[in-house]
Amino acid sequence: MRKIFAALLTTVAVSFAGGALADDKAAAPVEPVAAPAVTAPAEVKPVEAPAAPTAAPVVEAKVAEAAAPAEAAPAPAPVPNKGDNAWIIVSAVLVIMMAIPGLALFYGGLVRAKNMLSVLLQVFAVFSLISVLWVVYGYSIAFTEGSAFFGSLDKVLLKGITPDSVVATWTKGVVITEFIYVVFQGAFAAITVALIVGAFAERIKFSAVLLFSVLWFTFSYLPMAHMVWYWAGPDAYTSADAAAAATATAGYLFQHGALDFAGGTVVHINAAVAGLVGAFMVGKRIGYGRESFAPHSLTLTIVGASLLWVGWFGFNAGSALEANGVAALAMVNTWVATAAAAMAWLFAEWIIKGKPSGLGAASGAVSGLVAITPAAGVVGVVGAIVMGLLAGVVCLWGVNGLKRLIGADDSLDVFGVHGVGGILGAILTGVFAAPSLGGAGIWDYVENKVADAYSISDQVIIQATAVGMTIVWSAVVAFIAYKLVDMFIGLRVPEDEEREGLDITSHGETAYHN
Repeated sequence: MRKIFAALLTTVAVSFAGGALADDKAAAPVEPVAAPAVTAPAEVKPVEAPAAPTAAPVVEAKVAEAAAPAEAAPAPAPVPNKGDNAWIIVSAVLVIMMAIPGLALFYGGLVRAKNMLSVLLQVFAVFSLISVLWVVYGYSIAFTEGSAFFGSLDKVLLKGITPDSVVATWTKGVVITEFIYVVFQGAFAAITVALIVGAFAERIKFSAVLLFSVLWFTFSYLPMAHMVWYWAGPDAYTSADAAAAATATAGYLFQHGALDFAGGTVVHINAAVAGLVGAFMVGKRIGYGRESFAPHSLTLTIVGASLLWVGWFGFNAGSALEANGVAALAMVNTWVATAAAAMAWLFAEWIIKGKPSGLGAASGAVSGLVAITPAAGVVGVVGAIVMGLLAGVVCLWGVNGLKRLIGADDSLDVFGVHGVGGILGAILTGVFAAPSLGGAGIWDYVENKVADAYSISDQVIIQATAVGMTIVWSAVVAFIAYKLVDMFIGLRVPEDEEREGLDITSHGETAYHN
């Protein structure tokens, strides 16, 4: 009995010893330092011990196998953020409001009562016409890859664009729905062409306005928009070589580093130059310089200017293409630059003429809006205030001193405000975008940070080059377009119709009934 009991104890002891040895060997990969101290007695056959070293590679292999498909799978396509989409929808609506009713009322109040309706209709009709042309071929030429000056016809009639189509913003991995972008940019195009109307108001044929708008939109606005704003998007800038290849497909002025956040060159200088050429080629209004051409309703003009100011937040802040900090900066800058310009114009006018005027306040506000447009998202708040103050004073000179110097009958001071303000804003963008002056600098998409070097002088030269090219391009296209229109249908209404007023003679209606 004792022998049997002793044998059982021996068996149990050996079993425990074997289990302990197996546990130690299994733990060896976790604590490699302790492994050499573990040795198996000669008489013990550790059956489970070999399982431990083979288990780790098996587990690792299975983990690697499970991870392999995830690494090989392409990254998921970016999905538009609903907040970004919503903001650009609102911004597009605000830009449309700028044109109709904002610009229409601003211009309408500035003309004589007998031409009020004609100006409203010209703005309304031009906006509608360009909106259709934008969908037909405008968007495709402006925002598809082609040459450095024109895009392609790949998206004529918005071919290939669906509710699922997206376009890049200014941030890597962030997109918005393309249909929204189409409307937003289309509103820009439409109001730009409508701006020109103010330069030759009160004496041009309605048919001439429409035909000129088609020609100038096609051969001036679209290539300028492509040259300044078209690029492959930030996601293409993955390395220095990839960045160089992507930049080579961009628009001409984008390739050369021109900064135009929301349209100083594309919109304001472009339209203003076309308007100035038109003022010369259509000729002066009958009685210009001898008769009174005072605005018939400054009330409507101030209401229109107020709508422009509100709508301009969509114009500038919306150009961030995202509901982010850049949009917020653009909004603040648009707010304070406009206010500063309005006050600068008022006080300068007060000093020069002895009285501040409502027309001065409205004109000053618009001059500030124009000047801050190319800089809204890239300059600091102090820079925006300085730009606004300068715009108010310089544009006051533009609609008085400069207008007399050049001798053009620019009816509603399109060049004096939009041309002078746009040129000033585009040049000063190169100054106040400098990080040393509180600006955002130039973003390096390869490194995904602000570029280390920024030269104010170099950037100002680039900005001046963009301004010069815009002036020349728009002037040449406008001159040819006016000539063609004059050859085929004529530019100007007969003298008797002009004296009676375009409301009755061109449209058979009147804005007011006495």
